[in-house]
Amino acid sequence: MSAENGNHGTPDTQAGPRPEPLRFYGTTWVRHDNGYAARRVGLAVGSLAVAAAACFVVRVAYQGLQIADIGGFVSLLMIVMFAVCSALAFRHTWSGFTSRPDPDRQSSLRGLLAIGFVGSLLAYFLRTFTEAPGEKLHRAEYEKAREEYEKRASRRTGNPSKKKRRK
Repeated sequence: MSAENGNHGTPDTQAGPRPEPLRFYGTTWVRHDNGYAARRVGLAVGSLAVAAAACFVVRVAYQGLQIADIGGFVSLLMIVMFAVCSALAFRHTWSGFTSRPDPDRQSSLRGLLAIGFVGSLLAYFLRTFTEAPGEKLHRAEYEKAREEYEKRASRRTGNPSKKKRRK
């Protein structure tokens, strides 16, 4: 039995690239072990519950605007704003599971993503039905790094100082 490092559950003796841990999953996504399925179910239920609670908070905010009697235009504007921001946040979060987001674009969209947090939660919920969110991207990167490592390691066989010299 190999020793594990306490951080990611991967053996310390593994040579080559190490898998990048996913939030809430660590490196269990590599072999789908150590409670991977239970985590997916738990996170799906959790993200849906948080999305429902977030919708309740938005509803309370909307009712506050109605009580304040600020007018129909502002109420409509709030509904449209949350709907558009949630749709954009959903799309941005969903595409972030298959490709690395641009850091500059990510920072410029921070406010929009904060307003549309319900869309991000729903994207996370839906993605957990097929995989750990971001698993496909991380698996492709990890397998590519492993292949490149294997190519480099297979070229270096034997001790070069013991090689017979050609005359």
